[in-house]
Amino acid sequence: MITLLLYDGSFDGLLTAIFEVFEYRYQDVEIIGRDHFHQENIFAEIHEVITQNNKAERVLNKLETSIHKAGIHQLLKVFLSEDPEAERLILSAIKQSIQHPSDNILQNYADPDILKISKINKSVDRERHRMTAFVRFEKMQDGVFFAKIDPDFNVLPLIRKHFKDRYQDQKWMIYDLRRNYGLFYDLEHCEFFYPEEKINLSQYQQKFHEEENQYQKLWQRYFTKTNIVERKNLKLHIQHVPKRYWKYLTEKN
Repeated sequence: MITLLLYDGSFDGLLTAIFEVFEYRYQDVEIIGRDHFHQENIFAEIHEVITQNNKAERVLNKLETSIHKAGIHQLLKVFLSEDPEAERLILSAIKQSIQHPSDNILQNYADPDILKISKINKSVDRERHRMTAFVRFEKMQDGVFFAKIDPDFNVLPLIRKHFKDRYQDQKWMIYDLRRNYGLFYDLEHCEFFYPEEKINLSQYQQKFHEEENQYQKLWQRYFTKTNIVERKNLKLHIQHVPKRYWKYLTEKN
């Protein structure tokens, strides 16, 4: 009989679930976030996972001796990719790591699960890089610089350090439209926030600082004036700045 382990959707929760796979010696298992659970297999045994930091920490410590911190970061990116197979892939990698503790199993690309982990990492890294390149802040009336993003993957935790280090002298907020949470930096702390309701974007433009409205007009005018029609190469332009990122760019409005 298959055992379904239901966890809270957090990375620590997933690591707790994986710890309990070994703790209870489950063989045929599937790990599912509670928000994605639908009772389809009536014969499956349900195991409710309660996130326990000490169990998650023990898994991390074990992994650090085999795949090191860089490998743990790769597994984190698989988790943040929100791939439907993320839990299965991470469990597979950890099982292999335990079976071969002296090897960095994440370099065994002959294994289909490890190969997929590598491909997911490349996709997530590409999205992370593009978010750092294409994010545009807009000054609000309260002096906070606000940016909205809608990435394919949940990369906000991966870009936190970049923006915290780069913009230390101003208050800013980055909000993920798709996942309804964000980052807020108040000159001292950089913390995640989770609004009860989605931010109303039709109203937020009304809260622009007057300087922001003037800046956007100037920038759009500059972009238009410096654009040389005879040298326009739309195909190359889209290659470097894909259309799905245009919504972030002031000059594209």
